[in-house]
Amino acid sequence: MDAADIIIALVVVTALGFDFTNGFHDTANAMATTIATGALKPKLAVTIAAILNFIGAFISLKVAATVAEGIVNGDVITPSVVFGGLVGAIVWNLGTWWFGLPSSSSHALIGGVVGATVVASGTDAVLGDGIVSKVIVPALVSPILAGAIAALGVLVVYAMIKRFQEERAEREFRWAQVASSSMVALAHGTNDAQKTMGVISLALIANGNIKGGAAFDVPTWVVVACATAIALGTYCGGWRIIKTLGTKVVEVRPPQGFGSEAVAATVILASSHVGFPLSTTQVVSGAVTGSGVGRPGAQVNWSVAGRIVIGWVLTLPAAAACAALAYAVVDLFGHDSAVGPIVVGIALVIGCVLLFLANRRQAVDPDETVSENPTFGPAYRPQPEPVAA
Repeated sequence: MDAADIIIALVVVTALGFDFTNGFHDTANAMATTIATGALKPKLAVTIAAILNFIGAFISLKVAATVAEGIVNGDVITPSVVFGGLVGAIVWNLGTWWFGLPSSSSHALIGGVVGATVVASGTDAVLGDGIVSKVIVPALVSPILAGAIAALGVLVVYAMIKRFQEERAEREFRWAQVASSSMVALAHGTNDAQKTMGVISLALIANGNIKGGAAFDVPTWVVVACATAIALGTYCGGWRIIKTLGTKVVEVRPPQGFGSEAVAATVILASSHVGFPLSTTQVVSGAVTGSGVGRPGAQVNWSVAGRIVIGWVLTLPAAAACAALAYAVVDLFGHDSAVGPIVVGIALVIGCVLLFLANRRQAVDPDETVSENPTFGPAYRPQPEPVAA
């Protein structure tokens, strides 16, 4: 096995590691409000999300093609550059997860690849038109659009059910919320799993293992591996972020949760259909905030929403900076040498182990995601018992 093969192997392993972090980082996208309202028990919710994320990864490959060929110039990309980008994305994902900040794994990955590419080949290697049209514009429009539609939709829902007994209406909407949250999980798989497939494919193209251009096709083993990694990560559950999105932005009731999830799933599936690597985190966060605006009497915690927005703004440049540093260290040992990726990979593993040990000492109990809410008082506990035990 030569140096190129070792680097490719490290890229694939690191990419699947990122995919795993994407899964537990973004579990909140699908199930935070469903868990918060008690429609599903926490462990059952993440199990359903994991299965649907796995299935969703096989539905469409258009987003994978965009990431592989629409963000940076593949002709000047090397596997070492892709490795640096992945390390930067993982570092940012883990940092935001630790602080319970629902930032975008998608933008972390794209920012990481761009940052490493700029250090390796300069700004000319970045496809500016693709970044603007397929990343920045959707990032600006999608959360606002999702929030506005969710606000209007929830307002209409509550106007329709105001004549019904509140307990009965909310009990029925818990069933609907199970369905809508499942659609978000499926949509998440169709969009987020594709990004890791695209990055692995980008490295394989750079190494000459597969063809780019019109002949580009994601290898089946890449699809299966990425679907499995994101599903496993989802099953582990990102309880810190679930608690933030499910209880700290707005107190969520079942009709409200159904409205926000239905809107989010629709927007994400539409973006996957046209090949936009959309941030599911931004869409869901925007929809949850909008649902709070639309529900009469709801109180939105705008300070928490503001911190989430700051995280969105910082994600692309911060992940790019982390990736640029990672690639600079790799390049110290020579861009064709496997020593640099091995050194950085070992450092990343050590950091992950230390973070895991620290998390065990400060772990968030899944049941806390439906317990006392410090912002709004006791979280809503629907009666009778949840639909799914």
